[in-house]
Amino acid sequence: MSIVTDSPVWRPFTQHALQPGAYKIAHAEGAWLTAEDGTRFLDAISSWWVITHGHRRPEIMAAIRKQTETLDQIIFAGFTHEPAEALARRLVEITQPGLDYVFYSDSGSTSVEVAIKMALGYWRHRGETRARVIALEHAYHGDTVGTMSAGARSVFNAPYEPLLFDVARAPFPHAGAEQETLDALEKFCREGAAAFIVEPLILGAGGMLTYSAQVLREMKRICETYGTLFIADEVMTGFGRTGTLFACEQADIVPDIACYSKGLTGGAVPLAVTMCKREIYEAHYARDRARAFFHSSSYTANPIGCAAALANLEVWEKTDARARVANLCAMQAERAARFAQDSRFSSVRQLGTIVALDMTVAQSGYLATISLDLMRFFNARGLLLRPLGPTIYVLPPYCVTGEELDLVHAGIDEAARQFGG
Repeated sequence: MSIVTDSPVWRPFTQHALQPGAYKIAHAEGAWLTAEDGTRFLDAISSWWVITHGHRRPEIMAAIRKQTETLDQIIFAGFTHEPAEALARRLVEITQPGLDYVFYSDSGSTSVEVAIKMALGYWRHRGETRARVIALEHAYHGDTVGTMSAGARSVFNAPYEPLLFDVARAPFPHAGAEQETLDALEKFCREGAAAFIVEPLILGAGGMLTYSAQVLREMKRICETYGTLFIADEVMTGFGRTGTLFACEQADIVPDIACYSKGLTGGAVPLAVTMCKREIYEAHYARDRARAFFHSSSYTANPIGCAAALANLEVWEKTDARARVANLCAMQAERAARFAQDSRFSSVRQLGTIVALDMTVAQSGYLATISLDLMRFFNARGLLLRPLGPTIYVLPPYCVTGEELDLVHAGIDEAARQFGG
């Protein structure tokens, strides 16, 4: 099998003493990855949640090739280009009315950094001293310093604690305890918080924890009541994962600031945007250069990434993408039902195209060694699944077939027989 062990590469989220090798992938298409020796893996987590329509979607690949013939990268201060201008216009059209401005960056983490900086700049330029950020318990918003600060204090960021700023933390709205969350949020907002940042409807790396659109709507209402800016981190939830194009649609709310990445280009190349309401942009608009928004990336609005994103939006507009999402939601529900009353699992849950379930084992938490055992087990059966501790989740690209999903859920059943309590 094509496993690379002698390599200078330091891989992400990997303890190399326990995971010394990596499969060397030579080809990807649809829902499948193929290693150099021909071994195939069904990509049941969309390669870390980025691939939407499938690997190497033809329209997106064609747009990338075409863009390389005219423009690769230019400075985006004082200069612009048509792919960026066209994409910004389209994003304003397809997102909830009121998200009027688009700021480009190059990853989910940076899009959230941008959002936090926008919020703090907004209050400073209004002459108000609001500076506290509110986030949910178990949240994960990225791996840069600002996003780690907004994320839950955990193994992810423990070594960097001296760098992190204080964040007010509201409890996660578990079923039956939603009011506790709303009361805590209202308390922090009443005290003059600058912004509340939230992953709408589902927390990703925090354990695929779900909550209702009604709770999300009430969170937004509380923020509006006290003037606290509402930031929606839709880096993972955007572009169909929750069953609608954007998760906030299900609560019928418009965030003050929204972050999108991952599926923005269909997962083909890195690109991110932070969108905001007009008043946030206008708070930075002045004859005073000191009030400019001081953030940039060398690759801001990369033309190739923008071209890929435009092609992705064309796929959403002109193909059966939405029908595929609806079909995947139904297929996932049908297959997850087999585990609903299975004592080997707890908290079998689904949100849109995503299914998650917790294996009933003694270990808990992200560092539980069961996750490595499960990963190896699934890989040996040609499945790319990457459990969060004992939490197994299935988040496939929208091109996946029923027969392919059967392989995934059969693999989960087999894993439970081997490792379950």
